[in-house]
Amino acid sequence: MLTVLSVSLGTLVALGIAGFLVYWYVQDITQKKHTILRNYPIIGHFRYFFENLGEYFRQYFFLGDRDEMPFDRATRSWVYRLAKQEGGIIGFGSTYDIRQPGALIFVNAPFAILEEERTPTPPLLIGEDYCDKPFQACSIVNISGMSFGAISKPAVQALSRGARDAGCWMDTGEGGLSPYHLEGGCDLIMQIGTAKYGVRDANGRLSEQRLRELAAHETVRAFEIKMSQGAKPGKGGVLPGSKVTPEISDIRGIPAGMDSISPNRHPEIGNIEELLDFVSRVREITGKPVGIKTALGGWYFMNDLAEAIVRRGLDCAPDFVVIDGGEGGSGAAPQALADHVALSIDEALPRAVDALLAANLKQRIKVVASGKIVTSARAAWALACGADFVNTARGFMFALGCIQALRCHSNTCPTGVTTHDPRLQRGLVVEEKWKRVANYASGINHEIDMIAHSCGLHHAREFQRHHVRIVQTFGRSEALNVLYPYPGISR
Repeated sequence: MLTVLSVSLGTLVALGIAGFLVYWYVQDITQKKHTILRNYPIIGHFRYFFENLGEYFRQYFFLGDRDEMPFDRATRSWVYRLAKQEGGIIGFGSTYDIRQPGALIFVNAPFAILEEERTPTPPLLIGEDYCDKPFQACSIVNISGMSFGAISKPAVQALSRGARDAGCWMDTGEGGLSPYHLEGGCDLIMQIGTAKYGVRDANGRLSEQRLRELAAHETVRAFEIKMSQGAKPGKGGVLPGSKVTPEISDIRGIPAGMDSISPNRHPEIGNIEELLDFVSRVREITGKPVGIKTALGGWYFMNDLAEAIVRRGLDCAPDFVVIDGGEGGSGAAPQALADHVALSIDEALPRAVDALLAANLKQRIKVVASGKIVTSARAAWALACGADFVNTARGFMFALGCIQALRCHSNTCPTGVTTHDPRLQRGLVVEEKWKRVANYASGINHEIDMIAHSCGLHHAREFQRHHVRIVQTFGRSEALNVLYPYPGISR
């Protein structure tokens, strides 16, 4: 009897599987969307399966340490070690090819700076003499704009606590000021995006009342008007509806569950004169420093901006300018824009600095470099170009545990950094990760100083362009001050 039941059960299972396969076969062969499945029913699914797995196999098994994009394994591993305080020590030589075009080479001094000769890298005052409450910024490297919504609650909490411990600032991103930004007690830069999230009235226009309320927070040190960003210049922020939770909708002032797409520019800012008027308006309302963030497509904007400031007077100038490279981007963006629009930070930064130097505005306007700058060498290069500070988003994402799964826009981030799925957020333990954020910020600042001392400098703010050489396509290096001469200095 038992044998008969076993045979019958086995037959039912076999018939069930056969029926499922027949159904699957018919479904594939009759659908019109996928050519492969129509011509190769059932087995065609293996093609899509392996295609999905391909990026992970390449990442872990086939690509070399310096091959992967957007960040190679060697760079990510360096950030992980720094965040875990495991040091940046390697053995048997570097895998960094100093003969490849674009490679950075710092000009070491024959007599390096002794320990007792070193001096702390001095802080800088932003907005001094031009606003009621200037901001003293101590850290060279700081947390770039990542909105609550684009990143998760525990990610914001860990970043805020870590920034407080390391003494660096945290940019809120355009998603508004959340309680999680405030709870860590770090210095905050409140970003005003094109949709005015967090500072908008019922009609979506700038609310002076909301600006005053935000400026009343002691830890909100400055405001940043985002004109564009490297990942999607000419297009506003994109937050898929699956990530617009009720809490995020309340903070942003938008409907829950619907795509959050910002305008591609501020409606009230259509030229440089209106931009300077807007900067002055926000600074007058808040009493705090006000800057702008932009990606550059050429040299004209910064030259025209500097010319307008000289004509109108220093009072109208932004207190800082964040230059974002076209290679930036920590969230969702159209690939056409991410791939092909805006200059790389390599070109944009020295040209922007030159425009300010030529107009004698560099002391008035601090420059912040942003766009795929996650290592101490790249940050030191930015200082040599003329930047005063460096912002990084993805560097701090790696410090939080990001594995570059490339799912930031899908709400399925496996490390909990960019998802609002509680099950996935569980992996990001704030009590542990905030320490890694602080370690990374402190460690990269320390290594920037280490490079400076090797170049014979007392601290990192002494970097000049002649301290860096860039390898060219013919295999030889050129000094940065030759590639980008200071204004008024010929080659």
